Amino acid sequence: MNKRLLVTILTLITAVIHIFLGMSFWGDTMSTLMVLNGLGYLALLSGLYYLPQFAGQRPLFHWALILFAIVTIIAYFIVNQSLGSGLGIATKLIELVLVLVLLFVKEKAQ
Repeated sequence: MNKRLLVTILTLITAVIHIFLGMSFWGDTMSTLMVLNGLGYLALLSGLYYLPQFAGQRPLFHWALILFAIVTIIAYFIVNQSLGSGLGIATKLIELVLVLVLLFVKEKAQ
């Protein structure tokens, strides 16, 4: 599996989880933040791989996605002050794998 596909799958999974959970208990600040977090993942993924007009800024989107995922992981543990739910931990593990893939997996020559 190439890096682009793997990053796309991992980002879509975490984005959908955040948007779905945010929409499922819509009405408070946390649900709004979760939906915005999911949309943020989608925006960064789009800028990284799928919007050709941003091709020159690809390194910026690469590092922004890494930092976004790291901040999301840290914020989860600050807000929950514990391990939280099983789905929450699974999502954080997906985000951790996303960060590791972005940092350490080399692009496959096309």
